[in-house]
Order: sequence, then C-alpha cells, then structure tokens
Amino acid sequence: MKLSKYIDHTLLKPEATEEQIDKVIAEAKEYDFASVMVNPYWVKHVHESLEGSDVNTATVIGFPLGANTTAIKVAESKQAIADGVDELDMVINIGELKGKNYDNVEKDIKAVVEEGHSNKKIVKVIIETALLTDDEKVKAAKLIMEAGADFVKTSTGFSTSGAKVEDVKLLKDTVGDNIQVKASGGIHSKEEAQAMIDAGATRLGTSASMKIVNG
Repeated sequence: MKLSKYIDHTLLKPEATEEQIDKVIAEAKEYDFASVMVNPYWVKHVHESLEGSDVNTATVIGFPLGANTTAIKVAESKQAIADGVDELDMVINIGELKGKNYDNVEKDIKAVVEEGHSNKKIVKVIIETALLTDDEKVKAAKLIMEAGADFVKTSTGFSTSGAKVEDVKLLKDTVGDNIQVKASGGIHSKEEAQAMIDAGATRLGTSASMKIVNG
C-alpha cells in the first residue's frame, strides 16, 4: 500500500477556517490520502467536497477529552452519519478507565460502535496513551476489542504528547490481527511515519501529511 493511503489528513484546530478546510480537501484529493479528518461541524462540507473521490470523510466524537456522556457521543455520531461521515474516531472515558470502572468504559465505546456499525461506518477508539500507564493501555485495547471497534488509536494530538513507537508496538502486541492500530499526534516526517507503520500501525493521523509524502 502506498504511504498516502495510510494517512488521515487531519485539521482539528479550533480556529480552522473554511478556506483552510478546503485546502486540506484539495490536498487529500491530489495525494489520495485515506481520509480527511475534521471536527463534526465540517463533516457535511467535507463529504460533499469529496464526492466522486475515494478519500473518506472522518470526524472525532467526544473530542478531545472523552468526558461527554455516552448519549452525547451517540448523538454526535448520528449527526455525523447523517452528514455523510465514513469514519468515527471517538475518545474513551479516560477518567473511568483510570478509576477501573471498566464496564462503564466498555458500554460507552460499544454505544458508538453499534451506532457506527449499524450504518456501516468504521469506528476508531482513542485512548490518549500520554495519560495512561502501560497496564492501562493494554486494558483499554482489550476493552476496545471486546466492544467490537475497528481500531485502537493512540492519541488526540491535544494532550501532553502524541504517538510513540513503543506504544504502537504494545497496542499491536495486545490486539494482534483482531483489530487495527492508528498512530496519531506528533508524526512529522516520513521517517517517523515509517517507524509507526513498522511498529504495526495501519493508519496514521497527522496534520503534517504533505511534508511526510513529499519527504
């Protein structure tokens, strides 16, 4: 698979304007990225602009803190699906994971997974590795597998640090071939992108996509 098809071309900055979103869409079409990843407000616009291309429309749910109620995450998912989204990247309830309230974490994930899958959408689940111990990362990955999601994703890109190669390896070792791993946040070069892929990532979330594909 060519490098560009690993990449979710991402613009999640709160100050992103329509002009900047349109630039990302044009780049995604030209370079044939896997998806354009935007905040929910922009989904309809992105979906309409990507019509006729094989670039997916992706958005974030419960972003960036994961501390919304499950009902809100499901409502966000429904709206995004109505607006034409292909992929949903949701944030787990990080506090409940750290508090060992695993049933609540899994139910939260499952609700979004069921909403996504009943509409044939891909669901990726963000665990925010920067805030977790290795044991918590493993536990989170297992809960995500049990909840039936398609990907475990390292980071929002809005916390203290992004994806690390050792985290990708740890998650890949935990999930095997049952689900996929997305590395996200802090990937700025072709070398860093390749290192994530070599560690087991099949998708990369980055706003430095152009720099990566152009070496």
